[in-house]
Amino acid sequence: MSLSGRGDTGAAQPPALFPAPEPGEPTPGTTAPGTTAPGTTAPGTTAPGAATSGTRRRSGPAQPRPPQTDDAGRQLVFFGAEAAEPTVADLAGLLAGPGEVVRMGGTARLSVQVDAAWRVHVLVAELASRGLAASWEPTEGERHAVRTSYTRVLKPLAAAWLHGPAKRPPATFHLTGRRLRLWLAAAGAPELPGGFLLGLGADDQECWESIGVALAAAGLAGTLLGPGEGGPAYRITGRRRLSRLAELVGAPPRATPTNAWPT
Repeated sequence: MSLSGRGDTGAAQPPALFPAPEPGEPTPGTTAPGTTAPGTTAPGTTAPGAATSGTRRRSGPAQPRPPQTDDAGRQLVFFGAEAAEPTVADLAGLLAGPGEVVRMGGTARLSVQVDAAWRVHVLVAELASRGLAASWEPTEGERHAVRTSYTRVLKPLAAAWLHGPAKRPPATFHLTGRRLRLWLAAAGAPELPGGFLLGLGADDQECWESIGVALAAAGLAGTLLGPGEGGPAYRITGRRRLSRLAELVGAPPRATPTNAWPT
Protein backbone atom coordinates (compact mmCIF):
# COMPACT_ATOMS: atom_id res chain seq x y z
CA MET A 1 0.00 0.00 0.00
CA SER A 2 1.34 3.38 -0.90
CA LEU A 3 0.49 6.97 -0.39
CA SER A 4 1.77 9.68 -2.64
CA GLY A 5 3.19 12.61 -0.74
CA ARG A 6 1.78 14.84 -3.48
CA GLY A 7 -1.75 13.59 -2.97
CA ASP A 8 -2.06 12.07 -6.45
CA THR A 9 -3.42 8.73 -5.24
CA GLY A 10 -7.04 8.74 -4.18
CA ALA A 11 -7.41 5.15 -2.99
CA ALA A 12 -4.53 4.77 -0.58
CA GLN A 13 -4.57 6.55 2.76
CA PRO A 14 -2.21 6.62 5.75
CA PRO A 15 -2.87 4.01 8.45
CA ALA A 16 -6.07 4.78 10.32
CA LEU A 17 -4.49 4.35 13.74
CA PHE A 18 -4.50 8.09 14.29
CA PRO A 19 -6.68 10.81 12.71
CA ALA A 20 -5.27 12.61 9.73
CA PRO A 21 -4.19 16.22 10.24
CA GLU A 22 -6.87 18.81 9.61
CA PRO A 23 -6.65 21.29 6.70
CA GLY A 24 -4.09 24.01 7.22
CA GLU A 25 -4.96 27.23 9.00
CA PRO A 26 -4.01 30.72 7.78
CA THR A 27 -0.33 31.39 8.13
CA PRO A 28 0.50 33.71 11.04
CA GLY A 29 1.08 37.23 9.77
CA THR A 30 -1.45 36.93 6.91
CA THR A 31 -5.02 38.18 6.80
CA ALA A 32 -8.09 36.81 5.14
CA PRO A 33 -9.47 38.56 2.04
CA GLY A 34 -11.62 41.54 2.92
CA THR A 35 -10.03 42.02 6.35
CA THR A 36 -7.28 44.25 7.59
CA ALA A 37 -4.34 43.34 9.72
CA PRO A 38 -4.38 44.34 13.40
CA GLY A 39 -3.03 47.86 13.86
CA THR A 40 -3.91 48.93 10.28
CA THR A 41 -6.93 50.67 8.78
CA ALA A 42 -8.88 50.00 5.64
CA PRO A 43 -8.25 52.26 2.65
CA GLY A 44 -10.22 55.50 2.86
CA THR A 45 -10.74 55.35 6.64
CA THR A 46 -9.07 57.15 9.49
CA ALA A 47 -7.66 55.39 12.51
CA PRO A 48 -9.32 56.30 15.82
CA GLY A 49 -7.56 59.24 17.44
CA ALA A 50 -5.62 60.15 14.28
CA ALA A 51 -5.23 63.81 13.29
CA THR A 52 -7.35 64.92 10.35
CA SER A 53 -6.82 67.72 7.86
CA GLY A 54 -7.36 71.13 9.42
CA THR A 55 -7.01 69.92 12.97
CA ARG A 56 -4.13 70.09 15.33
CA ARG A 57 -3.16 67.43 17.78
CA ARG A 58 -2.51 68.64 21.29
CA SER A 59 0.85 67.81 22.75
CA GLY A 60 0.96 66.05 26.05
CA PRO A 61 2.90 63.55 28.08
CA ALA A 62 3.78 60.41 26.18
CA GLN A 63 1.48 57.56 26.99
CA PRO A 64 3.07 54.25 28.01
CA ARG A 65 2.77 51.46 25.49
CA PRO A 66 0.65 48.49 26.49
CA PRO A 67 2.72 45.51 27.60
CA GLN A 68 3.53 43.00 24.88
CA THR A 69 2.06 39.55 25.05
CA ASP A 70 4.25 36.49 24.74
CA ASP A 71 3.20 36.02 21.11
CA ALA A 72 3.80 39.66 20.21
CA GLY A 73 7.24 39.69 21.76
CA ARG A 74 8.32 36.26 20.52
CA GLN A 75 11.12 36.25 18.00
CA LEU A 76 12.12 33.43 15.71
CA VAL A 77 14.95 31.36 17.08
CA PHE A 78 18.00 31.50 14.86
CA PHE A 79 18.23 28.10 13.11
CA GLY A 80 14.73 27.29 14.43
CA ALA A 81 12.21 25.37 12.36
CA GLU A 82 10.24 28.57 11.64
CA ALA A 83 13.27 30.58 10.55
CA ALA A 84 13.69 29.11 7.06
CA GLU A 85 11.80 27.46 4.24
CA PRO A 86 11.91 23.64 4.04
CA THR A 87 14.67 22.20 1.83
CA VAL A 88 15.86 18.74 0.87
CA ALA A 89 18.97 19.30 3.00
CA ASP A 90 16.68 19.17 6.08
CA LEU A 91 16.31 15.43 5.51
CA ALA A 92 19.72 15.01 7.11
CA GLY A 93 17.69 15.14 10.33
CA LEU A 94 16.13 11.80 9.45
CA LEU A 95 19.58 10.35 8.82
CA ALA A 96 20.72 11.59 12.22
CA GLY A 97 18.05 9.29 13.59
CA PRO A 98 16.96 5.91 12.18
CA GLY A 99 16.62 7.04 8.56
CA GLU A 100 18.48 5.27 5.76
CA VAL A 101 19.52 6.35 2.29
CA VAL A 102 20.50 4.06 -0.60
CA ARG A 103 21.78 4.79 -4.09
CA MET A 104 20.82 3.32 -7.44
CA GLY A 105 22.69 4.66 -10.44
CA GLY A 106 22.39 8.43 -10.41
CA THR A 107 19.45 8.40 -7.99
CA ALA A 108 18.85 7.78 -4.30
CA ARG A 109 15.98 6.88 -2.01
CA LEU A 110 15.44 7.76 1.64
CA SER A 111 13.45 5.56 4.03
CA VAL A 112 12.68 5.40 7.74
CA GLN A 113 10.74 3.02 9.95
CA VAL A 114 8.44 4.56 12.53
CA ASP A 115 6.44 3.16 15.42
CA ALA A 116 3.17 5.08 15.12
CA ALA A 117 0.71 6.07 12.42
CA TRP A 118 0.78 9.77 13.35
CA ARG A 119 4.44 9.84 12.37
CA VAL A 120 3.47 8.58 8.90
CA HIS A 121 1.09 11.53 8.46
CA VAL A 122 3.72 14.03 9.55
CA LEU A 123 6.59 12.63 7.49
CA VAL A 124 4.56 12.21 4.29
CA ALA A 125 3.52 15.87 4.61
CA GLU A 126 7.08 17.00 5.34
CA LEU A 127 8.42 15.12 2.32
CA ALA A 128 5.67 16.52 0.09
CA SER A 129 6.54 20.05 1.20
CA ARG A 130 10.00 19.41 -0.24
CA GLY A 131 8.66 18.12 -3.55
CA LEU A 132 9.17 14.44 -2.76
CA ALA A 133 6.45 11.85 -3.24
CA ALA A 134 6.36 9.28 -0.45
CA SER A 135 4.84 5.85 0.06
CA TRP A 136 4.35 3.76 3.17
CA GLU A 137 3.67 0.17 4.12
CA PRO A 138 3.14 -1.70 7.39
CA THR A 139 6.04 -3.76 8.71
CA GLU A 140 6.56 -6.19 11.58
CA GLY A 141 5.78 -5.19 15.14
CA GLU A 142 3.03 -2.71 14.19
CA ARG A 143 5.59 -0.41 12.62
CA HIS A 144 5.44 1.47 9.33
CA ALA A 145 8.07 2.08 6.66
CA VAL A 146 7.96 5.49 4.98
CA ARG A 147 10.06 5.92 1.85
CA THR A 148 10.56 8.22 -1.09
CA SER A 149 10.88 7.19 -4.71
CA TYR A 150 14.33 6.95 -6.26
CA THR A 151 15.17 10.46 -7.42
CA ARG A 152 18.17 12.50 -8.49
CA VAL A 153 17.13 15.16 -5.98
CA LEU A 154 18.44 12.96 -3.16
CA LYS A 155 21.74 12.12 -4.82
CA PRO A 156 23.74 14.90 -3.04
CA LEU A 157 22.37 13.80 0.33
CA ALA A 158 23.39 10.21 -0.34
CA ALA A 159 26.83 11.27 -1.55
CA ALA A 160 27.40 13.23 1.67
CA TRP A 161 26.24 10.48 4.03
CA LEU A 162 27.31 7.21 2.41
CA HIS A 163 30.81 5.77 2.61
CA GLY A 164 30.34 2.64 0.57
CA PRO A 165 27.18 1.05 1.99
CA ALA A 166 27.74 2.54 5.47
CA LYS A 167 26.01 5.67 6.75
CA ARG A 168 28.30 8.33 8.22
CA PRO A 169 27.57 11.99 9.04
CA PRO A 170 29.64 14.38 6.90
CA ALA A 171 32.33 16.40 8.67
CA THR A 172 30.25 19.57 8.30
CA PHE A 173 27.07 18.05 9.73
CA HIS A 174 25.11 20.26 12.10
CA LEU A 175 21.56 20.30 13.43
CA THR A 176 19.07 23.05 12.61
CA GLY A 177 15.51 23.40 13.83
CA ARG A 178 14.05 21.81 10.71
CA ARG A 179 16.45 18.88 10.87
CA LEU A 180 15.62 18.32 14.52
CA ARG A 181 11.91 18.60 13.73
CA LEU A 182 12.16 15.76 11.21
CA TRP A 183 14.25 13.64 13.57
CA LEU A 184 11.76 14.19 16.36
CA ALA A 185 8.81 13.40 14.08
CA ALA A 186 10.40 10.09 13.14
CA ALA A 187 11.89 8.95 16.45
CA GLY A 188 11.31 11.44 19.28
CA ALA A 189 9.48 10.40 22.44
CA PRO A 190 8.88 11.95 25.87
CA GLU A 191 10.39 10.23 28.88
CA LEU A 192 9.01 10.58 32.38
CA PRO A 193 9.49 12.20 34.80
CA GLY A 194 11.11 14.91 32.66
CA GLY A 195 13.11 14.23 29.54
CA PHE A 196 12.97 13.56 25.83
CA LEU A 197 14.48 10.74 23.79
CA LEU A 198 15.76 11.11 20.23
CA GLY A 199 16.02 7.64 18.70
CA LEU A 200 19.05 6.50 16.71
CA GLY A 201 19.58 3.84 14.06
CA ALA A 202 20.19 0.48 15.73
CA ASP A 203 22.93 -0.41 13.22
CA ASP A 204 24.52 3.03 13.09
CA GLN A 205 26.97 2.77 16.00
CA GLU A 206 29.67 4.56 14.00
CA CYS A 207 27.37 7.59 13.73
CA TRP A 208 26.30 7.94 17.35
CA GLU A 209 29.27 9.92 18.64
CA SER A 210 29.21 12.43 15.78
CA ILE A 211 25.47 12.92 16.23
CA GLY A 212 26.04 13.61 19.92
CA VAL A 213 28.62 16.27 19.05
CA ALA A 214 26.12 17.96 16.74
CA LEU A 215 23.48 17.90 19.47
CA ALA A 216 25.86 19.52 21.94
CA ALA A 217 26.76 22.20 19.40
CA ALA A 218 23.04 23.00 19.09
CA GLY A 219 22.78 23.46 22.86
CA LEU A 220 21.22 20.03 23.39
CA ALA A 221 23.97 17.96 24.98
CA GLY A 222 22.42 14.58 25.73
CA THR A 223 23.19 11.24 27.33
CA LEU A 224 23.70 8.31 24.98
CA LEU A 225 21.55 5.30 25.89
CA GLY A 226 22.53 1.91 24.52
CA PRO A 227 20.09 -0.75 23.30
CA GLY A 228 19.92 -2.27 26.79
CA GLU A 229 19.01 1.07 28.36
CA GLY A 230 15.97 1.92 26.28
CA GLY A 231 17.95 3.09 23.27
CA PRO A 232 19.77 3.51 21.10
CA ALA A 233 18.84 7.12 21.71
CA TYR A 234 20.05 10.39 23.12
CA ARG A 235 18.29 11.50 26.28
CA ILE A 236 17.74 15.26 26.59
CA THR A 237 17.06 16.46 30.14
CA GLY A 238 17.07 19.71 32.08
CA ARG A 239 14.63 22.61 31.84
CA ARG A 240 16.97 24.76 29.77
CA ARG A 241 17.75 22.06 27.21
CA LEU A 242 14.12 20.97 26.90
CA SER A 243 13.09 24.58 26.41
CA ARG A 244 15.79 24.94 23.76
CA LEU A 245 14.54 21.80 22.00
CA ALA A 246 10.96 23.11 21.98
CA GLU A 247 12.10 26.46 20.56
CA LEU A 248 14.12 24.83 17.79
CA VAL A 249 11.52 22.32 16.57
CA GLY A 250 8.57 24.71 16.70
CA ALA A 251 4.91 23.94 17.30
CA PRO A 252 3.74 20.33 17.12
CA PRO A 253 2.23 19.11 13.84
CA ARG A 254 -1.57 18.73 13.93
CA ALA A 255 -1.42 14.93 13.85
CA THR A 256 0.76 14.76 16.96
CA PRO A 257 -0.82 13.14 20.05
CA THR A 258 -1.00 15.14 23.25
CA ASN A 259 2.30 15.29 25.17
CA ALA A 260 4.26 13.63 22.33
CA TRP A 261 6.01 16.89 21.38
CA PRO A 262 8.20 19.20 23.49
CA THR A 263 6.47 22.44 24.42
